[in-house]
Amino acid sequence: MSRRKRRSFGQLRRLPSKRWQAFYTGPDTALHYAPATFDTKMDAEAWLVDERRIVASSWVPPADRHRLQVTSIALNSYAGPWLADRPLKPRTREHYQSLLDRQILPSLGDKPLKALTPVVIRSWHAELGTKTPTLRAHAYGLLRTILATAQHDGLITANPCHIRGAGNSKRVHKIKPLTLPEMETLVAAMPERLRLLVLLAAWCGLRFGELTELRRSDIDMKNGRIKVRRAVVHVDGKAMVGTPKSDAGIRDVAIPPHLIPMLKSHIADHAEFGRDGLLFPAAGGGHLAPSSLYGRAPSGTRGGWGFYGARAAAGRPDLRWHDLRHTGAVWAAATGATLAELMARLGHSTQGAALRYQHAAQDRDAEIAKRLSAMITT
Repeated sequence: MSRRKRRSFGQLRRLPSKRWQAFYTGPDTALHYAPATFDTKMDAEAWLVDERRIVASSWVPPADRHRLQVTSIALNSYAGPWLADRPLKPRTREHYQSLLDRQILPSLGDKPLKALTPVVIRSWHAELGTKTPTLRAHAYGLLRTILATAQHDGLITANPCHIRGAGNSKRVHKIKPLTLPEMETLVAAMPERLRLLVLLAAWCGLRFGELTELRRSDIDMKNGRIKVRRAVVHVDGKAMVGTPKSDAGIRDVAIPPHLIPMLKSHIADHAEFGRDGLLFPAAGGGHLAPSSLYGRAPSGTRGGWGFYGARAAAGRPDLRWHDLRHTGAVWAAATGATLAELMARLGHSTQGAALRYQHAAQDRDAEIAKRLSAMITT
């Protein structure tokens, strides 16, 4: 077998983002990388050719040359390529782009990277206000990460983002789990074809994107399990199917036995035909969008309102869709499920979220204890 031909100067490497990285060993015996990655292999090779000419004449390390050339590079010129190079899920990429467009670049985009001092960052952070603490924390965390890369690239000497606790936020919306009577009213007020969607969100703790990508083949009726292998997200009005939120999201979820008859009935009456038919298709076919879930039921269909109307009927105008998953998690924790069992059922990759549900269940247990004592004093 013939050996692969070695390059006479420098090396190329294809990154997970599908872009190309070029580097070489300089006269100082150190590795020197191109200041940016390349769309094509040809562009990366061209950079190596230029560097070889420079090495043969008057050589200056490329990082030093690049630093001299881009001392005035602005944040908006750096942030775009930074985001493009990241292998991100579509929803995450959309979220980062939104943070850049709405929270970060309007105030800081035109400023050179070296002008982003700690004082400038603190002023920007203060101007974001405190009405949306989660959004504020996400924007700060993204900016800190971008500038950490800029520091690694040698464009700034230190990361100016070091406001203690700015990347964290406290939950503003206090989640109150549904009671069983509230759940019953909520389900009854939903359009008939969406009632099982509510039940599985709560009793099985599935995310909306996981539910709306479920197909007939994902239901193991014999063993009473749902196989969660994919999820759908809606980006710019288009449905994009991918893997769940994390690797832990790929899981099998046991179905509470009381839901099995309703699941069989729903599949017979509302699921698309065929092994790959969607369990919860939109009225006109394809994936169900969040906007279709929240509004009123289409004219001529059996059942009541969409989710917004149904939660009002249940006396829970505070309820968000994701709170159904929280409700199911609290119910599971109340049965005595361990932390590891909660993580496996909900598809969590870290312990933090699962611990919140255990704490909520403990709070409910304390309330029960108080009511038991009240029986003695009445």
